Amino acid sequence: MDFETVLEHHIIDHTYRFAHVFGLNVPLTKHLAMMWLVGLILAVIVPLVYRSKARALWPLRAAIEGLVEFVRHDIVLDNMGEAGLRYTPYFCTVFFFILGCNLAGLVPYGSTATGNISVTAALAVMSLVFILFAGMREQGVAAYFKTLVPHGVPGWLVPLLFPIELFGLLTKAFALCIRLFANMISGHIVLLSFIMMIFIFAQVNIVVDVLGVIPGQLVMALFVMLLEVFVAFLQAFIFTFLTAIFAGMAMHPH
Repeated sequence: MDFETVLEHHIIDHTYRFAHVFGLNVPLTKHLAMMWLVGLILAVIVPLVYRSKARALWPLRAAIEGLVEFVRHDIVLDNMGEAGLRYTPYFCTVFFFILGCNLAGLVPYGSTATGNISVTAALAVMSLVFILFAGMREQGVAAYFKTLVPHGVPGWLVPLLFPIELFGLLTKAFALCIRLFANMISGHIVLLSFIMMIFIFAQVNIVVDVLGVIPGQLVMALFVMLLEVFVAFLQAFIFTFLTAIFAGMAMHPH
């Protein structure tokens, strides 16, 4: 098997067709389709599940409620204070959207949209705009930009420190973009590498059985798959958590 071909198929975006929209040829890609699917699930299916009274769906309702409470208390409240609770819907949306895109890549014929740097860059820009908005809303426009420069520094340092602090804001957004993109890409590369080892071992007649039933290679692939599920939750948490930290710093510069 050609590992490079398999790897490219799973981590590179694929264009299905071009749509003519307002005089522009807009590409309809696999990553775009997965984002639409995740958005549809979050906007339609998740609310229906949460509002449903069916007893068979109570584990899903409990999981959704638990994650929302986790985002509200352990991310928003702890990093932004009571004033940040009004932004809980935004953070829940970011968390669930990133989580859904991360997990979509583990579904057969699916793809991880967050493994596309264009997607993570768009998320990072949204976070940057939100951080600026939260800081200005809490302090006022002039007061927010005034707090970018540490209090008490000599006046002649202000023209030097102000652009450095502005560059620091862009650096935070850039870090959010690269961290999510790199972790999701590397996770898929490692997962596919372990799965490809099954075929490599089969070619050299190396077969390890667990309890005489389950091939050892499949156990290793399952382990890496579960690890990738953990990484999907972890990266959604880290992106949301860091956004809350940066927004909290903007709202409460002290």
